[in-house]
Amino acid sequence: MPFSAFHLRNRSLLRGTALVLVSLASSFAISGFPDDRPSPLQLIPLLLAVWGMIETLRCLQRRWNLYHGAVMVLLYSDLLALLMILFLFLSPYGHWV
Repeated sequence: MPFSAFHLRNRSLLRGTALVLVSLASSFAISGFPDDRPSPLQLIPLLLAVWGMIETLRCLQRRWNLYHGAVMVLLYSDLLALLMILFLFLSPYGHWV
């Protein structure tokens, strides 16, 4: 396979970012966002987002440079997406929100 994002042993920012964005979009679709219905299927996008964040974390380098800084920014955006998925997962169960 010529495209390195498909090799699971290689580090790939594209694979990590794609996993997080696809899981965020599917989490919105599963929850039916304005109505927020509870669904145990929300665990699948949550676990995929964690896997995507780990894939992004693998791309960090030991010494700081601009690439390392860009990966840190992607990690922060992955964390925000992960927290949004967690909110969509837990909000139907908390009637106090």
